[in-house]
Amino acid sequence: MTKKIIHVDLDCYYAAVEARDDPTLRGIPLAIGGSQYGRGVLSTCNYEAREFGVKSAMPTARALKLCPNLTVIPGNMEKYKLVSKQIQAIFSRYTDVIEPLSLDEAYLDVSDSNLFKGSATLIAEDIRKAIESELQLTASAGVAPIKFVAKVASDINKPNGICVITPEQIESFVEELDLGKIPGVGKVTKEKLNKLGLFTGKDVKAYDQRLLLKQFGKFGQSLWEKCHGVDKRNIETSRVRKSVGVEKTFNSDIHTEAECHNAIAHLYPSLLSRLERASSDKKIIKQGVKLKFNDFKQTTVEHKKRTLDKLFFNELLEEALKRQNGRGIRLIGLSVGLDTEKSNKEQISFKW
Repeated sequence: MTKKIIHVDLDCYYAAVEARDDPTLRGIPLAIGGSQYGRGVLSTCNYEAREFGVKSAMPTARALKLCPNLTVIPGNMEKYKLVSKQIQAIFSRYTDVIEPLSLDEAYLDVSDSNLFKGSATLIAEDIRKAIESELQLTASAGVAPIKFVAKVASDINKPNGICVITPEQIESFVEELDLGKIPGVGKVTKEKLNKLGLFTGKDVKAYDQRLLLKQFGKFGQSLWEKCHGVDKRNIETSRVRKSVGVEKTFNSDIHTEAECHNAIAHLYPSLLSRLERASSDKKIIKQGVKLKFNDFKQTTVEHKKRTLDKLFFNELLEEALKRQNGRGIRLIGLSVGLDTEKSNKEQISFKW
């Protein structure tokens, strides 16, 4: 049976919630993020701000240079979580098969729904109407028979729009799709693909599959399948957490090994706390250290480790510092990889 998948994505969620609750923030360039005087970055911004080139994850200081009239306010995560629960409640009226990706987006499988005579398009439209009328927020939706196409489609008619890709349209849609639009294809990977003359799904379909697998491994296989309109993934109503991490961005760069060791000592208790919440038995398979330098390039060193060892982070740090090349360090992160080969009762459910 052909599946009916809906991907719903709220439009500039944090900023939209703030503008909804404060009329003075409506119709002006608005962003949620940290201060320009530290190492603040934007978590999101509205479409008025995007017209100036402002975007998510951009340093606040740079955003203000692009848009001097930008209003930047700190986020209120507790409020966003509360509204997210209200959004989840709306989703639950239409199906029990829901895979949340974040506070403001989710996949819904409505293949077995009898609502609107089984029309996924009408269900998606009704979800959008409910969100707007009850929460005064807008959402965009993509409807397709497979997950990744539904996600791509939800972005096509943003903001406050819907895009439907029928089973008959899948092949042509994917063939014309820019590879950078496919989830998982980041900037670096896209550049590598482009150097091989691969720009669209059609290009990948015409490429030698063996070469693609040799050059990109497991990802190459996934890309090959997607470009042939294949995505076998089901909607996951619970998600297995594969890692837990903490990180700190410094107000000013640090440079020495001693400063890095001190940062690790301060981060370690936070990592333990998060690990405790995420996994009761703390079974891990690896530890890692991430450094981000003052040129915004970053490096990560990870090694297998079956028991959590604070001193092992220091060893990983020493290896990572060999790549410093005199650069200042703006961020340090610690992470542990979790053993996902567990029984269902030990899996960590995504919490809204």
